[in-house]
Amino acid sequence: MKKIVFITEKTKTGFSAYAQDYAIATTGESMTELKTNIEEAAKLYFEDDTAFKIEISPDFTQILKYYDVISSKGFAREIGMNHTLLSQYIGKSRQLSTKQRDKIKLGFKRISVDLEALSLLP
Repeated sequence: MKKIVFITEKTKTGFSAYAQDYAIATTGESMTELKTNIEEAAKLYFEDDTAFKIEISPDFTQILKYYDVISSKGFAREIGMNHTLLSQYIGKSRQLSTKQRDKIKLGFKRISVDLEALSLLP
């Protein structure tokens, strides 16, 4: 089974995504529409019914810019990273290592699980 990693970004008109290792790209007005379009684009690309697994990997700098309710300072503190270093990654003045990318990705996953588990009172 082929694994296709799509990098997603926020645009002026919605969202865009492109595959890291394949010539596949698409857009959508919302993340829901983008996910649907990603699946359709991958199916069109692999016309021979090749089995594949899609992984959507947002550009974390885009997440912090789009969801500005998440402060980079607070996020850095949450994942145990120096805020200045995270700011350099966001500004792309410093290259992000695989280890740091994994740390950031794990931090987003952990926060999303925590938020999903919340029960808000009416």
